[in-house]
Amino acid sequence: MADTAGTVDPGGTVGAGGTAADGSGAPATPLRKASWRHIGPGIVVAATGVGAGDLVATLIAGSKFGYTLLWAAVIGCLVKISLAEAAGRWHLATGRTLFDGWRSLGSWTTVYFAGYVVVWGFVYGAAAMSSSALPLGALFPDVMDLKWWAVACGLVGLVFVWFNRYAVFEKVMTVLVGVMFVVTVYLAVRVTPHLGDAFAGLVPVLPDGSLIYTLGLIGGVGGTITLAAYGYWVNAKGWKDAGWMKVMRLDNRVAYLTTGVFVVAMLFVGAELLHSSGVALAKGDKGLLDLGTVLEDRYGATTAKVFLIGFFATSFTSLIGVWHGVSLMFADFVAHYRPSLVPSGTPRERSLPFRAYLLWLTFPPIALLFLNQPFGLVIVYGVIGAFFMPFLALTLVWLLNSSRTPREWRNGRLSNGMLATAGLLFIVLCVQQVRELPW
Repeated sequence: MADTAGTVDPGGTVGAGGTAADGSGAPATPLRKASWRHIGPGIVVAATGVGAGDLVATLIAGSKFGYTLLWAAVIGCLVKISLAEAAGRWHLATGRTLFDGWRSLGSWTTVYFAGYVVVWGFVYGAAAMSSSALPLGALFPDVMDLKWWAVACGLVGLVFVWFNRYAVFEKVMTVLVGVMFVVTVYLAVRVTPHLGDAFAGLVPVLPDGSLIYTLGLIGGVGGTITLAAYGYWVNAKGWKDAGWMKVMRLDNRVAYLTTGVFVVAMLFVGAELLHSSGVALAKGDKGLLDLGTVLEDRYGATTAKVFLIGFFATSFTSLIGVWHGVSLMFADFVAHYRPSLVPSGTPRERSLPFRAYLLWLTFPPIALLFLNQPFGLVIVYGVIGAFFMPFLALTLVWLLNSSRTPREWRNGRLSNGMLATAGLLFIVLCVQQVRELPW
C-alpha cells in the first residue's frame, strides 16, 4: 500500500528531512514519524464498522464454503484500508472536512446526505440497540425483557457519548476492541482450524452459488458510514494537517489488519464448527445466538458465555461509535448551513447539533423497538443505505483527483485503482441489496 496517495507525483515531491513540498519546491508541513503510541482513530472506525450482522455474514460464508472464500476477506480488508486512508488523507491534506468536500461537488450531495442521515439514523438506532441487547438477554435471561435491555443500551450509549470527549471515548473503544480480539482469536483456536486448508483458501476461487457471499465478504464487513467518519475522528484526535499523514496511514493499516483478524477468525469458526456439521444460522444478529447454542453444546457453558461477552463488545462498539462519529458528521453538516448553532471555538462534541443528533439516534428509535418497522420506512432505509458506499467511494475518487486536493496528496495509480474497484463493487452490492428489499 506504499502508493496509496500517489506521493511520487510529477507535481509534488517529498523533500529532504521528511517534509512535503508543493509544486514550487517550497517546504510544507514536516511529516511526523509514524509511531504506535499515536494509534487510535483507526481502531475506533474499524470497531464501529464491524457489527454483529457482519460477523454472522462471515460465519455463514464459512459454514457454506469452508475456507474457500478466505481470499475475499483479505481483499475486503485492503479495500477498507484504501477507503479509510482516502477519507483521512482528504481531511489532513486540505484542512477541510469530508462534508465540505461533498458540498463542493454540488447541491445534490447535500440533498442525499440530509435524507440519508435522518432516515438511516432513525432505523439504525433501533437496530443497534437490539443488537446490543441480544447477548445481554442471553447472559441474564430472567432479568428483564429484551426490549428493555435494548432501551438500556441506547440510554447508556447516549449518556456515555454526551458526557465524554474523544480521548475517553477512544480509550473505551480500544478496551472493547481488545475484548473482541481476544474472544474471536480464542474461538478460532478452540475449534482447531486446519491451517493447510486455510492457506489454500487464499487462492481466488468462486464455487457455485458463492458470488453474493464473496461480494459481501469483500464489501460488507466494516463498510458503513463510519468509514466516512474516520477523517472526523482523525481531527478529533488532534491531527489537523498533512504532517500527520504517516501517522494516519499506520493507524489505518493497523486498524484494518485487526479487522482482518476478526473476519478470518470468524470464518475459521464457520468453516470448522458449522461447515462439517451442516448447522445453519439465522440471518442477522440472532444468528450469533444460534452460534452461542452450538458452542455451549460442543464446548460447554463457559465458552458460550465468553462468546456472548465478545458478541456484546462487538455490538456495543458499533452503537457508541455511530452515536459519536455520525453525530460529528451531522454537526459539521449543520455548521455549514447554520453557523450560529456551532459558534466558533465550540468543540463539535459540545455543540447543539451534535447533541440533537444523539437524541435523534436514541429516542425516536425506541418507539420502533415496540412497533413493527413501517413497510415504507424499511424500503427508504434500504435504498438510501445501499447507495452510501458507492457514493463514498466515487466521490473520494472525484475529490482526490481534482484541484481541491494539493497536488502532492492527490491519488496515485494504486489508490485510484483500489477506489474505483471499491466503487464498482459497491454498485453491484447496491443493486443486489435493492433487489432483495421487500418491495
